[in-house]
Amino acid sequence: MGKPFLPQLVYIEPRALDYPLGRQLKEKFQQMGVELRETTSHNQVRNLPGENHFQKYRMAKSTLVVGVRQTLKFDTSKPSAEYAIPLATGCMGHCHYCYLQTTMGSKPYIRTYVNTEEIFAAAAAYMSERAPEFTRFEASCTSDIVGVDHLTHALKQAIEYFGRSEFGQLRFVTKFAHVDHLLDAEHKGRTRFRFSINDDYIIKYFEPGTSRLAERLEAAVKVAEADYPLGFIVAPIYLHEGWKEGYRELFERLEATLPAHAKRNVTIEMIQHRFTLPAKRVIEKNYPMTKLELDETKRKWKWGRYGIGKYIYQDEEQEEMKTTLGGYIKRYLPEAHIEYFT
Repeated sequence: MGKPFLPQLVYIEPRALDYPLGRQLKEKFQQMGVELRETTSHNQVRNLPGENHFQKYRMAKSTLVVGVRQTLKFDTSKPSAEYAIPLATGCMGHCHYCYLQTTMGSKPYIRTYVNTEEIFAAAAAYMSERAPEFTRFEASCTSDIVGVDHLTHALKQAIEYFGRSEFGQLRFVTKFAHVDHLLDAEHKGRTRFRFSINDDYIIKYFEPGTSRLAERLEAAVKVAEADYPLGFIVAPIYLHEGWKEGYRELFERLEATLPAHAKRNVTIEMIQHRFTLPAKRVIEKNYPMTKLELDETKRKWKWGRYGIGKYIYQDEEQEEMKTTLGGYIKRYLPEAHIEYFT
């Protein structure tokens, strides 16, 4: 299995040391011999080592900033949840198509927030507004939280916090298989643990720096055996030569790997590949050799959030995707619940 993430460089905001998690992380990284620097704020992280854009970008992706989350107003997170809960930002993976490329812009380093109790208190206020309805919180809108949690355990704290809550549910998704520390968390069935999966072509060409499919499936089995509700996100659904065969093999493997009880309660979310023009510029700058097809003349334009339009597949291609993948799900995972296709 690929090695769990270990940052090459760690910045610590002085205020982070006012919190137990901040002090623990400083001590942990000192013991590991990781280079530590101080920064007044994540916005001041500059002059990362590297001769050129590529080296600096790759260094940023293996830099961790330990800080305090200032904004405790949560973003909405449709269609997967009511709110995004901010535990971390940024990702160590190098997925060519990732929308974090543009939202993270010139600061692709990873940030972890140590004021977890304040973040949970903010979540409690959102839950009480909606009670007695359940409120779902998505923990992976701005990061692959599992990819860093073996170091921080902030996600583990969140799982146990929502396990104790009356009206809260937690969800997150990952491309990493480093889940062992989460298996004994007291989740009480209130956390849906989802894995992002795709066919071999996409993982091979567009998802460097993440766990391979076999590793993710092995981790999914462990998660199912720890009695977490399980889910899969098939994203991005991408039309390449042989895609129908590739996705059929994917669902065949799912059916062959998952334990029977997990198949009964599994959810599936499907997201077609899309891109914006700002994202296209960043992707071509960071991954100039990518095989990713980003030709807007072949796509359909759709109005997006914040007024930035995105390019999605044409209607008939979307229909074909839906029908093909829907057919595979019916055949290989007949009891799965399809949450949405977007």
